[in-house]
Amino acid sequence: MKAARGASSAAVTGVGLVTAAGIGAEQTWHRITRSTVPSGVGPHPALEGMPCDFAYTVGGFDSDALLGVATSRLMDRFAQMAVVAAREAVAAAGLNRDVWDGNRVAVVIGSGHGGLPFYDEQAAVLGERGPRRVSPKVGLLTPVSGAADSVCRDLGAGGPSFAVSTACASGTHALGTALQLLRAGACDIAIAGGAESVANRLLVAGANQLKALSTRRDDPAAACRPFDADRDGFVLGEGAGVLVLESLEHARARGATVLAQLAGYGAATDADATVAPAPDGAGLERALRAALADAGLDGADVDHVNAHGTATVVNDLVESAVIARVCGQGPLVTSTKAMTGHTLGPAGGSRPR
Repeated sequence: MKAARGASSAAVTGVGLVTAAGIGAEQTWHRITRSTVPSGVGPHPALEGMPCDFAYTVGGFDSDALLGVATSRLMDRFAQMAVVAAREAVAAAGLNRDVWDGNRVAVVIGSGHGGLPFYDEQAAVLGERGPRRVSPKVGLLTPVSGAADSVCRDLGAGGPSFAVSTACASGTHALGTALQLLRAGACDIAIAGGAESVANRLLVAGANQLKALSTRRDDPAAACRPFDADRDGFVLGEGAGVLVLESLEHARARGATVLAQLAGYGAATDADATVAPAPDGAGLERALRAALADAGLDGADVDHVNAHGTATVVNDLVESAVIARVCGQGPLVTSTKAMTGHTLGPAGGSRPR
């Protein structure tokens, strides 16, 4: 891709990933680029009896070992994953609370559903054992903002901090919001991305009713097939993806390695159907063109698109058409959901580029 010519870019100086393909950016990248089938895809006990009773899970994720028992117990699983990913990203960037001004560090983490599983668990406790047995941590562990809050406490980040919750666009919007904070001078460093872990029976039942989920129970590892002619829906995933973003000037001043640049951001709303893109892809096209304009680029400058690629019939058709209209036939188009599942909130913030 050509160098950006638009508004100021943000430097990406650290990456952290927790996905079904691996714990850590290196392991995730290794398995995705080699198309290694994740060991964590298969029947999920929480989904027993569902038409889609399988999911992608992060195998070997031991939060007590990774975070310590005391820290781990103060977070729901989605927040635990966010903290593990944030720690990796910050370490990769060569940063820590001893070398930065924490009051100039922002945290923006997207999530679609937050601590929904803990809500379920405690609702069952309430119904079966009464209000006196409900955990006092319900209000702490369940909000969508729980991941951002947990990352702030863990890393000593005292700048602007909030969650973005826009379904499966949450992680992407979190990155765009972080870019805007940096451009506005509200922070020097932004820790941004997304996190989700919601193997929730009610949520999955609803998605099944929408015909959004694959029902290939005989072959879970090959069920999620973005852009395939035989695709029949996505498979639920979980995970977190976090980037460390800085102004280019800040990164260069401290001698940081710039891994990539976040050069442009665009957002739009279809204002059409609730659960599917508008048939003409108008909102998607406006957002894509806005991001390119923000970066000072044209569609012809793009050589790779890591697409949303949900493996639903409608999304992949609309997305393909919009990419072709805006970028022509030149770019390579990929989707990593076959390796990670659809992680919902972090889908746009946890995709290796």
